[in-house]
Amino acid sequence: MAKKLKYGIVGCGGIANQKHLPAIAELADVDVVAFCDIIGERAEKANLDFAGAKGKVFTDYKDLLKEDLDAVFVLTPNISHAQISIDALLSGKNVLCEKPMAKTYAEATRMIEARDKSGKLLTIGYQNRYRPDSLFLKAECEAGTLGEIYFAKATALRRRAVPTWGVFLDEEKQGGGPLIDIGTHALDLTLFMMDNYEPAYAVGTTYHKLNKDKKAGNAWGDWDPKKFTVEDSAFGFVVMKNGATIILQSSWALNTTEVREAVTTLCGTKAGADMPQAGSLVINGVKNGRQYMLSPAEGGAAAFFEGKSAKDTDLEAQVFARAIRGQGKLYVQPEEAAAVTQILEGIYDSARTGKPHYF
Repeated sequence: MAKKLKYGIVGCGGIANQKHLPAIAELADVDVVAFCDIIGERAEKANLDFAGAKGKVFTDYKDLLKEDLDAVFVLTPNISHAQISIDALLSGKNVLCEKPMAKTYAEATRMIEARDKSGKLLTIGYQNRYRPDSLFLKAECEAGTLGEIYFAKATALRRRAVPTWGVFLDEEKQGGGPLIDIGTHALDLTLFMMDNYEPAYAVGTTYHKLNKDKKAGNAWGDWDPKKFTVEDSAFGFVVMKNGATIILQSSWALNTTEVREAVTTLCGTKAGADMPQAGSLVINGVKNGRQYMLSPAEGGAAAFFEGKSAKDTDLEAQVFARAIRGQGKLYVQPEEAAAVTQILEGIYDSARTGKPHYF
């Protein structure tokens, strides 16, 4: 058996404990040997839960970067994604950074420059690409089934599901609310299917209509209106350089019954595709003079993996480990993730100025 890869975790909060660490634990050829969090107790607990207390614990990520590690996972608030990732890359570590790639496009560009300078791998945590419905749709798009995709909707709508923990409500540390948190997944999925990463301009609106409400029926309990400084909903109209149009809609709190998250709708010259919910897919078109709708049967999670099907987060972890070993390519390239950040930044800028943002 090949030598085990050694990972370090920076940020031992919810996304580490609920997504990445359980997925890494499924890999027989990887050990997590270092844990870092500014709250030492969280790093200690993660070390106990996922390394049997055998790993090293740090409260300063720069100390963790001195360790002999094959890769570092950057799982911190958005404000620190760029700097920690850059430092990790330049210290000779491969990096998986959680989404969004960064708060700004300039930061994302610096991350790519650090990747190029270091010669190490950099990928971003857009795990929705690995869902069975996403993999099937991507194969159809690549096969030309939809033709030229010229209109799309990227949707991430919650009715009352505002995350009240951590720093989600802090605009300075996160850079925004639902648009940068969950809208980013829907936009990434949409651009990925369209294979289109060149925006021309964007028009955006953000709203603070419900974030001062009390007893709002939130799924995770009442939020503190004084701390809710990010938008509660945001919407964007994006025109790409080739003329394609994307409508992006996102919310944590919105008076709607259309609750759909991390899904896309695609309209092409030959066919269209809808994701009614994450995990389901309907392709529509016309054949032999008749309209049709096709719903692929659920099956294996990924055509490019052998063996049993796995969850999207498990596949994400597998792809990264294999890429480190030179056994395959990354499924999420940082240049693609940077384009997502660029468009989100443009929507926020348009919302602030009341004018279109030209890229």
